[in-house]
Amino acid sequence: MRKLVTLALTAMFFLSGSTLMAQNYKFGHINSQELLKAMPDMDSAQVKVQNYGKTLQDQIEELQVEFNKKYQDYLQKRNTLTPAILEMKEKELTQMQQNVQEFQQKSEQEYQDFQSQVMKPVIDKANNAIKKVAKDNGFTYVFDTSSGVLLYFSDQSIDITPLVKKELGITK
Repeated sequence: MRKLVTLALTAMFFLSGSTLMAQNYKFGHINSQELLKAMPDMDSAQVKVQNYGKTLQDQIEELQVEFNKKYQDYLQKRNTLTPAILEMKEKELTQMQQNVQEFQQKSEQEYQDFQSQVMKPVIDKANNAIKKVAKDNGFTYVFDTSSGVLLYFSDQSIDITPLVKKELGITK
């Protein structure tokens, strides 16, 4: 009987201890996309990315115009060309079209790499501010509500967006 009472008291102690520990958690949430949009650094980063994308797009269009000119020239002259020249022109057009497609694929990869490179410092700055605010204010967890995965958060969860904006010096 004495062992049973000791076991019951021990169980109650652990249960009440875990309840107390659970009550000490402090939860926060933030919409990181909203934060990033509010950051002045994001505007200049987006301009750089857009300009780079425009440059790549212009180059692709140049290649496409050049291909179209050669193709139109081929269509106009194909009835007057010898079979050997005709074959050579078709191979040239096929190769040119493949080059345009390869350049488009490489450009897409370059664009993504450039975008990541330009956005990384902005995202790092936001993440560091979030971590600092969370640590300074004793948050156990901070959830990102912009990901769309968070199914529920309680009224007890604190929106830390204003604190992080203050940390970053954002007034809007």
